[in-house]
Amino acid sequence: MSLPRPFDRPLVIAHRGASGERPEHTRAAYELAIDQGCDFIEPDLVMSRDGVLVVRHENGIGETTDVADRPPFADRRKSIELEGRTVTGWFAEDFTLDELKSLRARERLPMLRPGSAALDGQEPILTFDEVIELARAGSARTGRTIGVYPELKHPSHLRSLGFDPEAALLAVLEREGWTGAEAPVFVQCFEVGPLERLSRRIDTPRIQLMEAFKPPFGRPDLTIAGMTTPQGLARIATYATGVGVEKTLVIPRDDQGRSLPSTRLVEDAHAAGLAVHVWTLRAENVFLPTELRRGDDPAGRGDLEGEMKAFYEAGIDGVFSDFPGDAVKAWSSLLSDPPRPRPSTGSG
Repeated sequence: MSLPRPFDRPLVIAHRGASGERPEHTRAAYELAIDQGCDFIEPDLVMSRDGVLVVRHENGIGETTDVADRPPFADRRKSIELEGRTVTGWFAEDFTLDELKSLRARERLPMLRPGSAALDGQEPILTFDEVIELARAGSARTGRTIGVYPELKHPSHLRSLGFDPEAALLAVLEREGWTGAEAPVFVQCFEVGPLERLSRRIDTPRIQLMEAFKPPFGRPDLTIAGMTTPQGLARIATYATGVGVEKTLVIPRDDQGRSLPSTRLVEDAHAAGLAVHVWTLRAENVFLPTELRRGDDPAGRGDLEGEMKAFYEAGIDGVFSDFPGDAVKAWSSLLSDPPRPRPSTGSG
């Protein structure tokens, strides 16, 4: 596979839009991200009861909408088993598209992002088609190609309920003419099976997501440690174009939260022909390594630019960020201040 890096700098992927400044997955968040210079906007895909791909971080919608304040929907609250966990709340697959459209978005992290929370209640849930239209309009407005970076959320759970999110996504990609290797799309998933199946149908770039300590659901034979070895990465390269990894898999931290030297993951993934995109870079102290925090307030802004530069220097091919404007600025700053190579641990 060729390495999908069509830009002169690492890709800036707007994580649920500019979600550090606007409620995630809203029109306002996506439009701000485009105006800030992102290359891709990222919609997480779940499904409505009538089979429409809609955009929410999880199929659980209690945290990010006002559904709890809607008496007609009180009896929809329930507990389900989701990937080995019991989860209680309201779930997108129990609502028709019209019902979901009647809800309004809320900030998921109001204690950390009160400015964004002040915009609660203003915007509806978007469909995947509407996000594509936003990308198309953003491309026309800016003169840049704005890609989309959809994630299939909990596809095995949805398949167990009789839905087929892969088929729904494939239908959209075919309709848009986005089934080739040069499509302005990355399809991402934490599960392996959907990516393997899609790889037999389309050449659209595909990203295997990986958490630091959580193997893919439904694959007890796999471990993250094994997947990040040269052999594991070579296996991923048979069905994916790249990996989307939790950031500590590239720059780990010690037990005090301080950054350690980079692992060999980037070099080994590139040797396998895989791109490396890291998630998620955020400005608040609580998300930053100890040495980049500024002050004691977990919600205070730390040195996000410093973290961005560290990952750029590590050779990654793209960053997911809640603050895409900062990611663009950090690259420009790095160009004016030549990078200093980070030492490698020499191990995966």
